[in-house]
Amino acid sequence: MMKKHVFTALLLGVLMACNTSPDGFKLEGTLSGEIENGTQIFLKKTDEANQLIEVDTALLKDGKFTFTGTSELPELHYLLINRLRGNIPVVLENGSIEVNAQKDSLAFAEMKGTLQNDLFADFLEDSRSLAQRARSMSDEMRNATAQQDTASMTSLRDEYFELQEEAKTFELKFAKEHPEALISALIIEKVLATKSLPENEILELYETLTPTIKETVVGQRIKTKLDKLASTSIGVKAPNFSAPTPTGDELALNDVLGKITIVDFWAAWCKPCRAENPNVVKVYNKYHDKGLNILGVSLDRRAEDWTKAIEDDGLVWNHVSNVNYFDEIAELYNVKAIPATFILDENGVIIAKDLRGMALENKISELLQ
Repeated sequence: MMKKHVFTALLLGVLMACNTSPDGFKLEGTLSGEIENGTQIFLKKTDEANQLIEVDTALLKDGKFTFTGTSELPELHYLLINRLRGNIPVVLENGSIEVNAQKDSLAFAEMKGTLQNDLFADFLEDSRSLAQRARSMSDEMRNATAQQDTASMTSLRDEYFELQEEAKTFELKFAKEHPEALISALIIEKVLATKSLPENEILELYETLTPTIKETVVGQRIKTKLDKLASTSIGVKAPNFSAPTPTGDELALNDVLGKITIVDFWAAWCKPCRAENPNVVKVYNKYHDKGLNILGVSLDRRAEDWTKAIEDDGLVWNHVSNVNYFDEIAELYNVKAIPATFILDENGVIIAKDLRGMALENKISELLQ
């Protein structure tokens, strides 16, 4: 009989151990400062258009508020307090989450209690430390400048450059060291948007993320963007497309492929594009007879602006445009900013991207020698 009781106790222990994973979240917040009871606290997140949408609302009582619910996967949310500026970012995930804030400094709120919020807090602490060091150096530089202390100014300038490099690598280092962190996925998404790393390195970084983080909303967004990039990555055949020429005829990319072809996304309103056009003209004039073709793809909104810019800048190659800003062709090539160039071989395979100035001329020279 005793053995039966011991077995039952062990079984219950095993079952309880298997059921320790929380099935919901409880977010308990404390807000310091003189704030009226009944003040609304809003829990929000961003939608697909990156706009804040309301998820839930709580009321402040004696400086405290609570949100409860379930979160299948970690997701970044924001706490906003009625009539107060700023917000408090917090990762919503199942478990007990604590948020402590002061009404006049919401940006310095503390969050803890779950893995993602602990990791997020560590990231914010290191990020704020870098920012504080930058502010201190700036203050010291102002004092040294006012006193004409050239030795200190030189030393501080060197230190500041070192700090800038440290800040550049800080986020990437965090993402590499914490593949289990939601903030790492957010860092990768930012790198993807700013193109601050080559696509293959971004993909490698994404692949290190844990399966759970890959399944999150931001993880899925990254995958979608990487899949789009893969369709126009180096070594892939460029997607064919067609659009109207300035005369209204339909022209396809495959119809104008040369030995080497540049697909040039630009617009009359784009100042960097117009500044680069003389260089592109020079390259075209120098290498067209050796097999270089160019297809300009304008993202203008008005046909008259497009055609005038072609004439004014002397762009004598083929041009197409839907005259519809960042249209389906730009989306097909994942072009989010211009100028953007794709260099294709005679088979239409992408062999280089986004080269300008001497880098463009050197590449074309190399390919057509």
